[in-house]
Amino acid sequence: MSWKWWLAVGGPLVLTAPVWCQAEDAATPRAVSEKSEEELAKEAQNPVADIYSFPFQDNIGLGYGPNSAVQNVLNFQPVIPIHFGPVNLITRTIIPIVTQPSLEMGETGSTSGVGDINLTAFLSPKEPGDIIWGIGPVASFPSATSPLLGSQTTWGLGPSAVLLSMPGHWVIGVLVNNVWSVAGASANSFLLQYFVNYNFSHGWYVTTAPIINADWTEPSNERWLVPFGAGFGKLQRFGKLPINFSAQAFYNAVHPDHLPYPSWTLRLQVTVLL
Repeated sequence: MSWKWWLAVGGPLVLTAPVWCQAEDAATPRAVSEKSEEELAKEAQNPVADIYSFPFQDNIGLGYGPNSAVQNVLNFQPVIPIHFGPVNLITRTIIPIVTQPSLEMGETGSTSGVGDINLTAFLSPKEPGDIIWGIGPVASFPSATSPLLGSQTTWGLGPSAVLLSMPGHWVIGVLVNNVWSVAGASANSFLLQYFVNYNFSHGWYVTTAPIINADWTEPSNERWLVPFGAGFGKLQRFGKLPINFSAQAFYNAVHPDHLPYPSWTLRLQVTVLL
């Protein structure tokens, strides 16, 4: 793969996303309205929660490329649970809107458009125990509107899994996937996101949810992007409508030697829960 892979999509993740839906029981909206801010904040932090969520996640990459420019990736990430008896299918789609700065030294222009769309479908027990899990396929599509924003030929497919626990005020877990190309240009990419959240009363919480990326097609010194950082959030009701706000900052401590990458990433997220 080329430098385009480092458009760094992702994700929570923290963690949310997907697409079509099925009619739900009329009690679902009432159940959401009856939950406390802390309960809803914890559900917003659970990638396979049985709740509709519509996140907008803006990733602002600072110090990107030879001109130390700003890269921006706005991910629209609707998460839709679909019920199948004892299991739920949690669809997770990431639709990135990318503003990519020029990589030519001294140039200040940029290119904007849609990047490569990513879809995950987790099967998860409807009534999980202390350990919550989900497994399923992840697919990527060559939807980039410009070759500067992602692949226009690569169709990708691979496995994805999430594992978490929610003891007391905590939400702790990990999400992992690997995508191989099945058509088009060669690709083999790995993503791991661990997340640790501690929830206070009235919907406040502290969080860390960095996304670790590796491109196995690159040499070892160009392969990894490993950030460290943390932030905070607040679940706030507007009338009966709960909206989750969060902000995190990450320093990319491990990074490619030559491929462009942001020195810091600021992640701002707004999630509507239904």
